[in-house]
Amino acid sequence: MISDIQTKLLIVDDLPENLLALEALIKREDRTVYKALSADEALSLLLQHEFAMAILDVQMPGMNGFELAELMRGTEKTKSIPIVFVSAAGREMNYAFKGYESGAVDFLHKPLDIHAVKSKVNVFVDLYRQRKEVRQQVEALEHSRREQEVLLAQLQVTQVELEHAVRMRDDFMSIVSHEVRTPLNGLILETQLRKMHLARDNAAAFTLDKMKAMVERDERQIQSLIRLIEDMLDVSRIRTGKLSIRPSRFDLSVAVGNLLESFAAQVSAAQSSVNYRAGQPVIGQWDEFRIEQVVSNLLTNALRYGAKKPIDVSVYAQGDQAVIEVTDQGIGISEKNQQRIFQQFERVAGSHVVTGLGLGLFISEQIVAAHNGQITVRSTLGEGAMFRVCLPLEQKT
Repeated sequence: MISDIQTKLLIVDDLPENLLALEALIKREDRTVYKALSADEALSLLLQHEFAMAILDVQMPGMNGFELAELMRGTEKTKSIPIVFVSAAGREMNYAFKGYESGAVDFLHKPLDIHAVKSKVNVFVDLYRQRKEVRQQVEALEHSRREQEVLLAQLQVTQVELEHAVRMRDDFMSIVSHEVRTPLNGLILETQLRKMHLARDNAAAFTLDKMKAMVERDERQIQSLIRLIEDMLDVSRIRTGKLSIRPSRFDLSVAVGNLLESFAAQVSAAQSSVNYRAGQPVIGQWDEFRIEQVVSNLLTNALRYGAKKPIDVSVYAQGDQAVIEVTDQGIGISEKNQQRIFQQFERVAGSHVVTGLGLGLFISEQIVAAHNGQITVRSTLGEGAMFRVCLPLEQKT
């Protein structure tokens, strides 16, 4: 409220008794009166405080009231303070005119009219409070405006993020639909073909060799569906912070070697080959299933984008870290795309036909991070890519 604003008043007179008398006249609980016996003391107080008004005696030794007023009017901090002059000189001295010229808003003659003094001080105090309140309101409005600008900027960012999320959702649903349909279509066609053979009593279609091939085809399609589902479940676990890591002690070089053996059929289907280099045992505490998942994702990408050229896989220890490197000689990744391939649903391909949900590298990075490790890529367009996974040999507790 305006009445709650505390005000400061300055009175300047070279006679202490005059200061005491004037102070007693204008002082109230909501006002603080500062007294100065000279212009120099007054200037010091003016630099320290913000005053609602100043009452100056005209005739003072040294710098007089008019000179003090001119200094106040020439200083940015004090130029707006209302000045009231007080003088015991007669009206014939024409001090009032000179006072107004010096920037005074009023001129009082001694002996002072008590009611006039109180009335004038009340007016200037009220004006000061009103200006103060308006200034506070303006500052509050300006603060509110800045807050609204920040909020608007945040809302705009949120809107862009939501639009991006919607696009990602739509793209993801389109990708899922396509990727799930592919193995399902294979299973449906296989089923329809078998039903047709059964309807025609064509037993020759179900020889042992043909049945074995059918089962292998079914298994590939089912495994493809399982991988898609597991990827989506892993993303859900990552988002909710429930991606579990169950470390156990094992030899990383042996685990990767065994995994590569299980990839033999996929390597053959991609018309590629894998060169595996592993020296001494690399033993540490990691989640074997999850690390195999990372290497599987890297190897799958290398086969997918490796242009049917040989792939190099290495496992070795370097300092206090275990290192896995998967290098292909395929289409490579541009520097711009290297910044986003670890994001969800990103599938960098150029003119290459892309399969998969675009989750493999995202999940791999999260798994490696959960092991306090790091996964990086180094690549040049047209010259292949090398993915490096670094895992601490000793897990931090």
